[in-house]
Amino acid sequence: MLSHSLRSLLEKFQPLFSTHFRFNELLDSCSSLSQLKQVHALILTNGSHKSLPVSTKLINKAVLLSPTMEYARQMFDAMPHRDVFLWNTLIRSYSHLGPCKEAIFTYRNMHRSGLSPDTYTFTSVVRSCAMVSALQEGKQVHCNVIKIGFDVDVYIQSSLVTMYAQNGEPLDSEQAFDDIVVRNVVTWTSMVAANVQNGYLIKGLKTFIEMITSGTKPNAITLVSVLPACASLQFLNMGMLVHGLGVKLGVDSYISLTNSLIALYGKCGNVKIARALFDQMEARTLVSWNAMIASYEHNNSNEAAIQLFNTMQEKNISFDNITMVSVISACAGLGSLDMGKRVHELVKRNGLDSNVPITNALIDMYSKCGSLDLASNVFYSLSHRSVVSWTSIISAYASHGYGKEAMYLFSKMKEEGIRPNSVTFMAILTACRHSGLIEEGKKHFKSMSEDYFIIPGIDHCVSMVDLLGKNGELVEAYEFIQNMPIQPDVDVWVALLSACRIHGDIELANRIYQITPRNVVCDVIMIDMYAGADIWGHVARLRTCLDEKKMKRICGHTFVAGF
Repeated sequence: MLSHSLRSLLEKFQPLFSTHFRFNELLDSCSSLSQLKQVHALILTNGSHKSLPVSTKLINKAVLLSPTMEYARQMFDAMPHRDVFLWNTLIRSYSHLGPCKEAIFTYRNMHRSGLSPDTYTFTSVVRSCAMVSALQEGKQVHCNVIKIGFDVDVYIQSSLVTMYAQNGEPLDSEQAFDDIVVRNVVTWTSMVAANVQNGYLIKGLKTFIEMITSGTKPNAITLVSVLPACASLQFLNMGMLVHGLGVKLGVDSYISLTNSLIALYGKCGNVKIARALFDQMEARTLVSWNAMIASYEHNNSNEAAIQLFNTMQEKNISFDNITMVSVISACAGLGSLDMGKRVHELVKRNGLDSNVPITNALIDMYSKCGSLDLASNVFYSLSHRSVVSWTSIISAYASHGYGKEAMYLFSKMKEEGIRPNSVTFMAILTACRHSGLIEEGKKHFKSMSEDYFIIPGIDHCVSMVDLLGKNGELVEAYEFIQNMPIQPDVDVWVALLSACRIHGDIELANRIYQITPRNVVCDVIMIDMYAGADIWGHVARLRTCLDEKKMKRICGHTFVAGF
């Protein structure tokens, strides 16, 4: 049955149906899919579906009113005449609404039909290749772009920059950027985002600075693209500069930008500013809540994180896996097993208990709350275990002092074909350290580089020194430091000095202290050792040095405050 509004329009335009009525106003009046289908039937009866403008309008309306692309596709397939604009309408719709693979297939069919793609075609299909990580298809499209002569188009080139970046090809992404003769805010933003997404954080910041220097004014998307680099590197001053630019450009109220700023200040330790930004928001998305909860958790304000999550529930705001990972981590930080169990039940009720990041967080939480059994239960309930899952359970056993059990799990992990990463080896070395497994520790440290081509980090080296030193192998620990693959930092020397204190080797401690950078922790260890050996002159001298360092810090703070 036709709706009253449609019936009125039909009566109004009835005399025109037999001539040349385009149905534009009738289509504009459709507010539901059922209404559109009625008008579509009239168009087919009238024969106006042969008109390309009417066909295009029909597809656009179908995309707008239908939850999927199925109805729009049926219309398209039944249309007798298709021009480039009509093909572009379908490709663009797939690109934005999905599935993106259909945009690529539709582009191929268009190509086979003999029609030449235009700028809009290429921009949409390249975007789709980026969304579904279709690198080979993207390269083929790029070849067609060059062949047809559209490689000078700034929007296509910007799409190519993004496509190569999202497919993990930073060099090709940079080449596409370099090929752009005249760059605008879109191209610069694409390159900034490409660098940041591929982990080239410093390069991303440099590109952003080059953009500003070139006189190109950034937009909100540019600022959102560069802020994750500032947050990850904890470059607070740079982040504040970006914040200031947002205020100056009048885009600081954009929700996505505010969300990024909350994440920045949270990661840089300034929770007060993060919360102030959150409170000032007129409208908040789930990302806003997640960013603020994560900021609290990151700064060990775990009670505040739980409180904010409770507020979120009181307001009936739906949460997702990202929310729950932060909340579970906050429970772990509080060491609250009861609260952790309640959150776990909430996860189950909402069907998130099979989410890998959540299960990994649960394993870690139960371990930190003292329940290795519950951590194991979560691990063994997993149908798919990633390297992070294995690392989480190995870390759990290691931190509880079950070194041999951690070794067993490590061997099972390798048997299942899971390749360990640097974090896994850190967990294994921790297990060896807690259980005094010297030979196992040396074997696995060697295996890191020789079998898995993982360069040991400073934390791995500190663990090895601690393992050797605490088990009385002080000379071997010293020799290990001298042959380290990276430059030892103060933490390495502190580990060895601590071992010297445990075993009372003041002679070696003296030698080490003479060559280490001056550090308060080293000073305190040596004062303790000298006092134990009744060398009070050295104790007095070091205490004087400590007092002078303390005075310098106080004066420094006073100077800054006064300035």
